[in-house]
Amino acid sequence: MYYSFFYGKIYGRCQTIKENNELQVNEQIRDKEIRLIDADGNQAGIMSAKEAQILANNSNLDLVKVAPKAKPPVCKIMDYGKYKYELAKKEKEARKNQKIINVKEVRLSPSIEKHDLEVKANQATRFLKNGDKVKVSLRFRGRELGNVNLGKEVMESFRELLEDVSQVEKPAKLEGKQMIMVLAPKNS
Repeated sequence: MYYSFFYGKIYGRCQTIKENNELQVNEQIRDKEIRLIDADGNQAGIMSAKEAQILANNSNLDLVKVAPKAKPPVCKIMDYGKYKYELAKKEKEARKNQKIINVKEVRLSPSIEKHDLEVKANQATRFLKNGDKVKVSLRFRGRELGNVNLGKEVMESFRELLEDVSQVEKPAKLEGKQMIMVLAPKNS
């Protein structure tokens, strides 16, 4: 019984938050006085919500509260369905133009051989050419932590191998038992 009551409370809270994000329309507007903007975008003045609702009904449009925190709240006469459609269209267009950048990881060790380092560099070059960022991590184990300078040399030689296709976004830094460096594609 305790759980159902608890979940019911959370569900009610989520529902309230959702309602606050939506605009109030027509009969949902309960304010005594509102500032009205007509369908042409001109200010019609301050009037009661009932009078504004009658004006909206006469023009076969909806009364929408666009600025609820203003004193008095601002309402506009508009076609609410068309407004929501255009808003959804704008969001879809914004998502289409958005570029997603992935972060790929390349792991190294302080005792890596030259050929292995070149193979990892080729792999990182492929990631960078696809437009992804590359996180280069070098993990120290046991006594290797005493030779941090060796790790810095490996990171520096890896950066030099990728000089022509990358730029350093975050230089090599020791964080716990790992040294991390972030490379981004070059903007040229």
